[in-house]
Amino acid sequence: MPPANPLLLDTGSPPIPEIQRWGALYNGGGGPLLNMCQAVPSYPPAPGMLERLAAAAGDPASATYGPIMGDAALREAYAADLNRAYAGRIGAAEVAITAGCNQAYFVAMMALAGRGDAVLLPTPWYFNHRMVLDMIGAEPRPLPCRSARGFVPDPEEAAALIDERVRAIVLVTPNNPTGAIYPPEVIARFHDLCRERGIWLVLDETYRDFLPVGQERPHGLLSGDAWPENLVQLYSFSKSFAMPGHRLGAIGAPAALMPELGKVMDCVQICAARAGQAALAWGLGALDDWRAEKRKATQDRIETVRAAFDRLPGWELEALGAYFAYVRHPYGGTSAWRVAEALATQHGLMCLPGPAFAGEEAHLRIAFANVDEAGIVAMEERLRAATP
Repeated sequence: MPPANPLLLDTGSPPIPEIQRWGALYNGGGGPLLNMCQAVPSYPPAPGMLERLAAAAGDPASATYGPIMGDAALREAYAADLNRAYAGRIGAAEVAITAGCNQAYFVAMMALAGRGDAVLLPTPWYFNHRMVLDMIGAEPRPLPCRSARGFVPDPEEAAALIDERVRAIVLVTPNNPTGAIYPPEVIARFHDLCRERGIWLVLDETYRDFLPVGQERPHGLLSGDAWPENLVQLYSFSKSFAMPGHRLGAIGAPAALMPELGKVMDCVQICAARAGQAALAWGLGALDDWRAEKRKATQDRIETVRAAFDRLPGWELEALGAYFAYVRHPYGGTSAWRVAEALATQHGLMCLPGPAFAGEEAHLRIAFANVDEAGIVAMEERLRAATP
């Protein structure tokens, strides 16, 4: 076979299929397999959403191409949603609809960086973020997020890593994999740093709707009269509306950057699936109470997870937020990959090792959103049974 693209050959593979393969080896002796390796809502879409999805799918208009940047109704609805969340004056011309947040990130990186450039990624990092940079020949430059700081990156440490090759800094808050929530003042300092150095701040807010109840504004960057000239913001409808299979996300950016983003989007997918866009145009606004209810339920689940680890000897909960618990395992110098394999094959608990995110061997990421309260109880029991 002729060789494939060397950049792709040098790109690592996503770890979740390997963990799922281990899970398939579990004999079921401890109860049903618990999939806590992938961030998926454990509840269905809101009442009314499935009906509108079905109706839109049956509309011949949904089978045609739509605008590259997204249907006008959804762009307007999402701009209004941003204005409610950030007390800003954002327009539809500053947002575009993508096929999930992963595509939004891919589009942003294609538009902002190229071969030989560098992008600062806080570590532990989301593995797809690193993979995209590897594919386009850009350097994923680690920005360490230390446990002692609650896995929140330090703008001063970032400043020391910026040279003439750096085109952007990526922040993910609430964070995947750690769950850490970056304080608004830290986000503001990173934005100031990027503006001073003439680079982009890419802010991935996939889990924005799962901030603690009472923390209503993640930051103040979008509260002004105009979109900040060096900010790209990413968002996922998949988690907030429990519809990841419909692959819908969004990207916000200065209107002047939109034509460049559109070039990439036209080559990748032309337009996001239109039935989902039609349903979401209704859901943004109509389902605010439902989203608030799910936000509260997620916070309740977070407290259940916190209490479980308080009772588990040897397991240390080092960060917790959104869909994720980032924990230190009690197996000393044992590789986190081996720990994750044993948990999956012997105890039926699938989770991801810290090194899957360029993190430490001592850590595991447990995604608890895709199990119910009974699942968290089962998680505690199985971790207790696995404790040395």
